Amino acid sequence: MSWKTLVVLAVLVAGLGGFLLVDNQWLAPKREKAESAKGRLWTVDSKDVESFTIARKDDTIKLKRTGDGWEMVEPVKTRADGGVASEVLTDLTTARVDREIDANPTKLADFGLEPPAATITLDVKGQAKPLTLTVGGKNPTGVWVYAREGSKPAVVALGESVARDTARPVADFRDKTLVAFDRKNVTAIDLDLGDGSRMTLEPEEGGKWKVARPGPYRADSDLVSDMLERLAAARIKEFETAPKSPATYGLDKPSKITLWLGKDKDRTAKTILVGKVDADKKVVYVQREGDGEVLLVPSEVWDRVPKTVAMARDKTVFPYAYDKVNRVEIDSAGGKVTLERDGTGWKITAPEALKADAGAVNGLLWKIRDLRASGFLDETAAGIVRYLPKPDVTVRIWEEGVKEAKVLLLGLSNAVRVGEVTGVAAPAGTGPVVMVDAKDVRETAKTATDLRDKTVVGDFDMKEVKRVRVTVGGQRLLLERKGQDDWQVLEPTKAPAKEFKVTGLLLALRALKWKDIASPDGADPARYGLDKPEIEVAVLKADGNEVAGLTVGRTDDKIAYVRSKSSPAIYAVEAKSLDDIRKAPADIPG
Repeated sequence: MSWKTLVVLAVLVAGLGGFLLVDNQWLAPKREKAESAKGRLWTVDSKDVESFTIARKDDTIKLKRTGDGWEMVEPVKTRADGGVASEVLTDLTTARVDREIDANPTKLADFGLEPPAATITLDVKGQAKPLTLTVGGKNPTGVWVYAREGSKPAVVALGESVARDTARPVADFRDKTLVAFDRKNVTAIDLDLGDGSRMTLEPEEGGKWKVARPGPYRADSDLVSDMLERLAAARIKEFETAPKSPATYGLDKPSKITLWLGKDKDRTAKTILVGKVDADKKVVYVQREGDGEVLLVPSEVWDRVPKTVAMARDKTVFPYAYDKVNRVEIDSAGGKVTLERDGTGWKITAPEALKADAGAVNGLLWKIRDLRASGFLDETAAGIVRYLPKPDVTVRIWEEGVKEAKVLLLGLSNAVRVGEVTGVAAPAGTGPVVMVDAKDVRETAKTATDLRDKTVVGDFDMKEVKRVRVTVGGQRLLLERKGQDDWQVLEPTKAPAKEFKVTGLLLALRALKWKDIASPDGADPARYGLDKPEIEVAVLKADGNEVAGLTVGRTDDKIAYVRSKSSPAIYAVEAKSLDDIRKAPADIPG
């Protein structure tokens, strides 16, 4: 190939590349813009519209752009719903003419255009004259609406959405936010409940709140956060168009919610006046302070506002760091029991050394952690002498790195409420003294027997089990593991075994718990039918060593007597807890 040919090809390639660049960067977008403008009533971009007006027989709506939002100028001056304004404006500026109906109509009334249903005016940036559109009635099918653009005589058909947008009520265009604020900017909340009850809530570090006045008291931070969340999200359901006297709405003597925003010289306040609740409509009547307009807001917003100081207070009776507890002492009529953390579990160190039931201990700690006050009796430790002179239960909790225990006092009282036993609780030495559920007091009085490990057989690793021998009423079943998960019946005859049934048998054995100790030292086994057991179970490892064993004696009135390989004691267990073991010879063979 000659150098001249190469030069020609290079020029052609460069020219083609230049054409493609121009086409992609300039010509193609221009073609797309021209294509999208075909058939459109106007070719204006919605972002260039500075204001628009919809004039109707009974009202006129005018919205004006302000920064990146919208405000309503008519019929009232207020915030506008930016979403609705943008939606309607987009529909109008992209409306397409379906066809021309009449180039020079003689009777506009035939098209609902004399008088028109609505007249639309758009004020566009950079254009001296506004764009106008008169909208009439719908065609017989209801799919199109008749309209005339500006001073043009022709009647055209536009999409029905134009009629729908221009017929929207004034309320649709209004911003329905009850009160706009940034929750992170709230520095105080004043609540004036209209009955003389007043309180001030203030934020603290870590997302906590306090009742600053009266008080100070710890506040229910979840309740306060929920109240703020609902206020921020509250939307007005209706605007009272012809408000009556304030007394009609309970706004002559309203409650007040004042949100203080910012600090020092930048501090501002937003106040909501709250009237009565309309249970049928599920709304509460409110006003913004300084604005006489009556608003209907979902009553659930008001429901979350604490009506008393007691409601606003943190009702946690005994705060402590659950994950840092390493020692617990319970002193009750059943005796004193001391527990200490043992790795991930617990052990009883007094009145005797025993393994503790981790589930029971954790359940007790959760109950103490979740204890809530139902009323406040005294704010100071002085009230302890009056309401808890002799506590029924004393709980001491030690946390890691802290020498002194936190002490909770609990008792049952007939004096707080006449004719009713009431639970009373207080942190020792500090107060407050509070009312709690009497049931919670009783369930906190745990003994060593309540908290000790009641496992009969003891834990064993199911993966190490090689063989299981079960004898029920003289019927013998011998199982052997084959591989990881497969099991086989060796006796009475060789057969496959149902793996899930074998697993159920082993789990039932591990989970077996006693209700009572019938004979601590295993004396007189014949009395409990253990000289001639009904059931015998042996769990063996690959080397033949027995890792778990159980014998079941007599069953009396839903109670069965058992003894395990790990202890000489004879226990009473619920008979139904042995069902999987008792049915094994019949259920396991496949």
